[in-house]
Amino acid sequence: MSSYKGHSLFALILALMFSFNPLIIALAVIGANIPDFDHKFKKENVYKIIILGLLIFISLYILKLPYFIGLIIVFLGVTFYFSEHRSFTHSIPGTIILASAVSLILIWAWELIINVTILPNNYLIAILIALLSFLFLNKRLLPIFLPLFFISVVVLQSFEITYIQIVLALFLGLFSHVVLDATTPAGVKLFAPVSSKKYYKNFAIGAICVLVILALIVRIPLLFKLFENFINY
Repeated sequence: MSSYKGHSLFALILALMFSFNPLIIALAVIGANIPDFDHKFKKENVYKIIILGLLIFISLYILKLPYFIGLIIVFLGVTFYFSEHRSFTHSIPGTIILASAVSLILIWAWELIINVTILPNNYLIAILIALLSFLFLNKRLLPIFLPLFFISVVVLQSFEITYIQIVLALFLGLFSHVVLDATTPAGVKLFAPVSSKKYYKNFAIGAICVLVILALIVRIPLLFKLFENFINY
């Protein structure tokens, strides 16, 4: 299985452990595909991210609108450009910073467009997440991701997501990438750039166990409700 497929599937499974909200699941899948932008074969995409950020910055500056979105997109591109593969973007500090940066892009874009569009607010965040997928997902994954995403949103009528859920969903996806890469012989530099020490399968197994426990804790109210319904039935 190719890298982007494996990471996307793993993030999908982890996200489903915590939530059935398609917005959260979609962000986790997108997050899982972000770290590998530090790879040399994706340099062309990195240039596109930097150029896009500059264009957005200039456009918003001219329109006298908040231009920080453009600066953060440029920051992401520069980070990927200077990051060594499986170093900073595959570390705990890296996942925190990347999750924060991408969350700010999404949240600020949401707040900005709310004031200048006639689109219903509940559809707007779904559209923005779809646009975010164009920026970070493999083009071969998009024909599968986009229809499933929009169908699930419409069918489940899931248009609600909080700012903290956006951050956590992206972090889960990014972290899932690090965990999966830790199972490979190359390992990951978990605390780069502070430390170059590599972590392998033991870390991955421990991390998965922690995530399963956290998911069970999150799901306890649902499990109790299902158990109560079963007893009453």
